[in-house]
Amino acid sequence: MPIARWIFAAALCLTPVQAKAETVTVFAAASLKSALTAVGDVWAAQTGNAVAYSFAGTSALATQIAQGAPADVFIAASVDWMDSLAESGDIRTGTRRDILGNSLVLIAHGAGAAPVTLDASLDLAALLGGGKLAMALVDSVPAGQYGKEALTSLNLWDSIASQVAQAENVVGALNFVSAGEAPLGIVYKTDAKGVANVSIIGTFPATSHKPITYPAAITSVSASAAAADFLAFVASDQAGEIWQDAGFVVLK
Repeated sequence: MPIARWIFAAALCLTPVQAKAETVTVFAAASLKSALTAVGDVWAAQTGNAVAYSFAGTSALATQIAQGAPADVFIAASVDWMDSLAESGDIRTGTRRDILGNSLVLIAHGAGAAPVTLDASLDLAALLGGGKLAMALVDSVPAGQYGKEALTSLNLWDSIASQVAQAENVVGALNFVSAGEAPLGIVYKTDAKGVANVSIIGTFPATSHKPITYPAAITSVSASAAAADFLAFVASDQAGEIWQDAGFVVLK
């Protein structure tokens, strides 16, 4: 065999075979959109794989997964909805992990709005001035559920219940306030960070609502060989820097 051909053949033997690139389909809570996309971009660049996202309210995504939607990974903003999928057998046993935490805040339209103390002495109805309080769906979407729970705990819910404007998800509630369609809203701290025309005017006491926890898991219908690697990266120290920059609490 000519030397040049032998060297070429030897090089082929020494070159690792590249696995075929995959696209991992991720269903994730709307509040994760910006940070998770950044995390996914880093993972994709390092692995050669791709990520396809579906961002929406956790309840809507969980319902779709329970109906057989072809998601590989689910990242929820509520342990309750993940519990429901675990009970129905729609997530793969042993893959679930809690990855992030968050805070719940009261936001106001405009920059530099005056802060308030979120306790039972707050006259929230007067603060609204006849306007609406923007929230995610209070009976099904986690941000709305946490918000209603917090307001109820502080004895504020009954005074403003009729003024709540409900959005399909927490991003929708944020947009209501940013656009001036509602003077106040309740969202996650990470949603409001750095948003134009929005001020965080108070943080709800952690004791006023259940812990805001984001669990993640691989779905039972997933056939993706890369899904486990993606999920591991989402919980890695490298991804943790991105999460922290976005304002999330990284859980270990």
